[in-house]
Amino acid sequence: MAKTTVYRMVDDLVRVGLLERQGTNYRLGLLLFEIGESVPRQRNLREAARRHLSALREATGHNVGLAVLDGFDVVYLDVFRGDDGPRLPQQIGGRWPAHASCSGKAVLAFTNSRDFTMPTVLEAHTENTITDPELFHRELDRVRKRGVAFDRQEAFPRIVGAAAPIFGPDEDVLGAISISGMAGRINLTRIDAAVRTTAIAISRDLSSAQSVVRPVLQRR
Repeated sequence: MAKTTVYRMVDDLVRVGLLERQGTNYRLGLLLFEIGESVPRQRNLREAARRHLSALREATGHNVGLAVLDGFDVVYLDVFRGDDGPRLPQQIGGRWPAHASCSGKAVLAFTNSRDFTMPTVLEAHTENTITDPELFHRELDRVRKRGVAFDRQEAFPRIVGAAAPIFGPDEDVLGAISISGMAGRINLTRIDAAVRTTAIAISRDLSSAQSVVRPVLQRR
């Protein structure tokens, strides 16, 4: 952007208190601190999930993630990489198509179909990605029945995973936790119970809170 545009934006941020000017330098304003402190930390989805995710990573040694739905993508709020886990491109703040993600399927299965729009074309990321809309809806039906979603090398070759939904006090689905690893090194039929148990524990923590801070995301 042009410098004049940037200066005008910065001046506006200073005016409302989001930034503070110190000579020719700027720092975060007191208003940001006040906003942050007005939010009870234990009510935040990421904060509520963090210790559970860390424990799951320590117990399994695999990659563990926390994701929420935004449009027809999942956005990762937290990622814990296992010592033996594969180096995947997923990172905090990163996006991935929901249909090619066990986290995405876990959330979509419990999201009202009116709250998301499925693309007319589901992109294939591997030969195992479900690209047929009818088959994908059947997959979501299976996820609803068993309470856990699987990634059978649908996002990356040789990578498998499982995910379970997290629910808030009002029983609305807020996001999902996932665990992933190399095919042959991770047993999906054994880890699904650990994923579901962890998701239930997080959901209980959130249900005991009076309010939950929902992530506000914007499509890029």
